[in-house]
Amino acid sequence: MNSFYLKQKQNMKQLNMNEVFKYAEKHIAAFHQQRLDAVSQKIDFIKLIEQKNPYLFKAKNILTSQDLVKGFVDAFLQSQEETLFGNFLEGLAIFVCDKVYGAKKTRLTGMDLEFEKDNTMYVIEIKAGWNWGNASQIKQLKINAKNAKEKLEKETNKKIVIINGCCFGKKKNSKPERDGYYKICGQDFWYLISNDEELYKKIIEPIGHKAKQKNEEFENAYAILINKFTLEFTNRFCDDGLINWKKLIELNSGRKEKKK
Repeated sequence: MNSFYLKQKQNMKQLNMNEVFKYAEKHIAAFHQQRLDAVSQKIDFIKLIEQKNPYLFKAKNILTSQDLVKGFVDAFLQSQEETLFGNFLEGLAIFVCDKVYGAKKTRLTGMDLEFEKDNTMYVIEIKAGWNWGNASQIKQLKINAKNAKEKLEKETNKKIVIINGCCFGKKKNSKPERDGYYKICGQDFWYLISNDEELYKKIIEPIGHKAKQKNEEFENAYAILINKFTLEFTNRFCDDGLINWKKLIELNSGRKEKKK
């Protein structure tokens, strides 16, 4: 574990796990509700068809309306869930760090969290997993890290440490500092913001709060949506029981006709 956050523990409060559990249970319920809303209220059939890649599913030799609809819906939901759960984890990290170090949501562009410890200011961009970005996103992180560090160095006399904190995974690079920031993952990240070596394992329990019950509600709403969209898809895009791929492609990718 890196020495820059192990040396001293001044201005630190003991983390109350009961408070962490209450926060996680409350906000994971909001995650489940948003996930449920996505399948019961927010998916528009035509927009779904227009936004997903029909060529991919043709290449996979999808033959039935239900399989194609499930593929479209599942791709949409995965993207939604990653965003929603990423927001949950970011909020949990800020809550934990606030309780221990008086952290706050930062105003700095591209950053999520800032706190002070041992006359050092830590500024963190939080990501769910370690393998999160493409080349352009990594480049933007470097720019954001550089700008944040320069701004804070002008405004304060403190040491500034910029961190890409990843809620799960293990750091692949053996060198902690790269391009002006540190990448800290999994156990090390949760320890940094909480001073609790075991927090990364402790939070799994409240995250699973009422998961079975909530997922049963989701599965029922999901089944209704799949059945509804399968019927609509069959009526619109099937001829004698076969998917009319040309008609589907026309809706998805055809040139829009100009209004007269």
